[in-house]
Amino acid sequence: MPDDSDATTSSDRPERKLAAILAADVAGYSGLMERDEEGTHERLRVLLRNVVRPAVETHRGRIVKTAGDGLIAEFSSAIEAVRCAVELQQAMTERNAAIPEDRRLTFRMGINLGDIMSEDDDIFGDGVNIAARLEALADAGGILISHTVYEHVDRKLPVRFDDQGERVLKHIARPIRVYRVCWEAVPAGPALQPASGQPGLPDEASIAVLPFTNMSSDPEQGFFGDGLAEDLITDLSKVPGLLVIARNSSFAYTGRSADIRAIARELGVRYVIEGSVRRASARVRINAQLIDATNGSHLWADRFDRDLADIFTLQDEVVAKIVSALANVLPSARPIARQRTTNLDAYDLFVRGRVLAMQSPEGNRVARPLLEKAIKLDPDFAEAYAWLAMTHHFGWLYWGEAVDPHRAQARATAERAVLLDPQNADAHWILGYVRAYDGDLDGGVAGFQVALRINPNHADVWALLTDLMVFEGRAVEGIDCARKAFRLNPYPPGFYYWVLGWAQYAADRYEDAIETLRQDAARGTGSRRLLAASLAQLGRIEEAQKEARLYLAAIPNFSVDYWASGQPFRNDADLQHFIDGYVKAGLPK
Repeated sequence: MPDDSDATTSSDRPERKLAAILAADVAGYSGLMERDEEGTHERLRVLLRNVVRPAVETHRGRIVKTAGDGLIAEFSSAIEAVRCAVELQQAMTERNAAIPEDRRLTFRMGINLGDIMSEDDDIFGDGVNIAARLEALADAGGILISHTVYEHVDRKLPVRFDDQGERVLKHIARPIRVYRVCWEAVPAGPALQPASGQPGLPDEASIAVLPFTNMSSDPEQGFFGDGLAEDLITDLSKVPGLLVIARNSSFAYTGRSADIRAIARELGVRYVIEGSVRRASARVRINAQLIDATNGSHLWADRFDRDLADIFTLQDEVVAKIVSALANVLPSARPIARQRTTNLDAYDLFVRGRVLAMQSPEGNRVARPLLEKAIKLDPDFAEAYAWLAMTHHFGWLYWGEAVDPHRAQARATAERAVLLDPQNADAHWILGYVRAYDGDLDGGVAGFQVALRINPNHADVWALLTDLMVFEGRAVEGIDCARKAFRLNPYPPGFYYWVLGWAQYAADRYEDAIETLRQDAARGTGSRRLLAASLAQLGRIEEAQKEARLYLAAIPNFSVDYWASGQPFRNDADLQHFIDGYVKAGLPK
């Protein structure tokens, strides 16, 4: 018999596994040590203990080793690794703001997803080496990731990934495509679909209207250009057979120079409209072009140089020309007539008020007099009435204004909008929203359904209808509504994640709810209470208690009586879901 006493058995070999590896070190560490050796060492030790290690553990990772000025951490999820890295860099920026520049500790980071070997609590192999090489390439305060990480995180996090091309890394045989992680100046709520990834082209014709570039010397005229682009989105959304991306996602590209084909891929559309507007004195010049992003060809382009008084007729003309240019894919489509104001001053006030109305409590209060002035100039301006109603509704429901008279004013003003223009989708959904929170849930749902018959591309209406579906006990239908909203608005505001998670929770899909509510974009929407309840329903009590405490700590002057009274919640059903989860999490009844 052969002597195999020296043969290596499977139990002797290192364990192999797939993992996301984060490598980090302190930029300029040698210089910092030269200036203040003991102080630098102590600051780094405290930083690792109080900031880095808790962040890694929060994202279900572990620090494998630290050496001098660097560390290696292992994560089972590429998404959690990138989340952790971004949070750490943001935390370091905040900490360094109050520290003299010559004493700041600034990390550079690299992340790779690959097959690694693990033995005696250590890890090694190309998967680790690539992360270390990426870290060495990163700028101070920056993060670089490999293509394998990018494939798992693209469109799932509220950050942008800039392609840096292929790089030859030291002692790595093959070139590695590298991406830089960018979280500065990312549009509000840019996190994309939580599960579906980059959307493919739909069966129907699909289009995105990019924000018009303001060519005027006055930056304030940006409101005017944005208003024209938003109105164009609304007009095209009513054309049968055309899928139109929502404003929130199209406008995510404001001020960003990007390839039209890349934008179309990211939004999942075939056609893109881009243009510019210059407004001066009594004249307006608009350049617009319709591009087939599959091959970069221009299907239509035109320049309009008109009197400003003709702007509303011009809008109809632009829509007609776009629809005509798409005749091969929309053979029977015709532009749908739209009731517009003819008062330019009223329109200027309206577009400013519409932008501000839902931004913040301060924006809401500023928007209201603007919309009131617009109505005074044009008493038949239905859209201005609709958005004025929204300022009253949001004022009492979310932003601390008195219930009376704002609740009654919201309903009366929304009803006036529908009466003035029965074909205005915004008027119908806003009235439906007001009615639902007046206790008329059936009337609220009916208003949303009318709005979607008029404008089936209205992403926000699909998202808000999700909420009402849950209250009607139709949570599975609510999930479908939310998915439609995400498709139409791939860069959604955070509340989209809340309503989807809410519907998933109500449908007993707790794992799905946890994945949705842990998206960074969901933060700030009250998601922690639903997240805690979902974790509790699965018996993950320790995690649930942690999320619950974080949520409750954010409620000013919190007390059990205040919580139990239901005051922080919108209705009894909402409160009951909250209590059910939290009782299971071991919190006070």
